Amino acid sequence: MTDAEAMQAALDLARACEAAGEVPVAAILVRNGEVVAIGENRVIRDSDPTAHSEIVALRRAGEVLKNYRLEGCTLYCTLEPCAMCAGAILHARIDRLVYAAADPKAGACGSVLGVMNHPQLNHRVTVEAGLLAEECGAILTNFFRSRRS
Repeated sequence: MTDAEAMQAALDLARACEAAGEVPVAAILVRNGEVVAIGENRVIRDSDPTAHSEIVALRRAGEVLKNYRLEGCTLYCTLEPCAMCAGAILHARIDRLVYAAADPKAGACGSVLGVMNHPQLNHRVTVEAGLLAEECGAILTNFFRSRRS
């Protein structure tokens, strides 16, 4: 599975998330080219402020791999992770993070905060931003625009 294929799958999942009434953000965790777990925002459906797509994907991956260390994995997210999710990604020892749209209000991978790869932390994650950013950003913009109408 290529980066573009994985991000496209996350984008499709984000659209399904929107149809379920959630903020359209999704994450897919891949290891050795295979999808290990998927996550979609479930904050509203689960009444759980921690049910961000990244957290949901990490929890499912831990169950599938029977390990809380998710080494050798890449996490694809349609939106830049927040501080909570960035911390979870670091604790899970994810090797690589690929996200689409930057989050100028809560992004913790450089947009607002620099949680990811802080020099005092002992784990480093390769971070790549911008893959399918326009498409993912448009879904979010349209979602919030329609909510305000």
